[in-house]
Amino acid sequence: MKGAGGTSGGLSHFFIGLIMMCGGFYMLLNAITVTSSFGMGMRLYGFSAMGGQYNITSGMIMIPFMFGVGLIFYNGRNFLGWLLAIGSVTGLIFGVISSIRFSFRTMSSFDLIVILVLAIGGLGLFLRSLKTLDARLPDA
Repeated sequence: MKGAGGTSGGLSHFFIGLIMMCGGFYMLLNAITVTSSFGMGMRLYGFSAMGGQYNITSGMIMIPFMFGVGLIFYNGRNFLGWLLAIGSVTGLIFGVISSIRFSFRTMSSFDLIVILVLAIGGLGLFLRSLKTLDARLPDA
């Protein structure tokens, strides 16, 4: 009988590694806090020109979007309307993504060590089970 992935790596290593890896990565991702400061008056992009500092807010991105939608409703084949609408939505999506902040919640070093041992140890066991073991070589 073949093991995990059709190799001789062993089904027990596969399932133990999979359970450890899933538990460890779940606990790792559960320890991350995601916050955002997105709003219509929030600065999405900034640039310097002619000695001044200029900011583009998310509300300003909606102005070309409105013109683009108006042009699309006037003539559905208008290239400029589609360019304005799609470009504005793309800029808005990138602005939202760039405003996201990730932070780790406070935990003890023991908690972090347990999480990392479960996640990385489970990944190692999981990958080991997919490796073909040579029966001719004795275990060291």
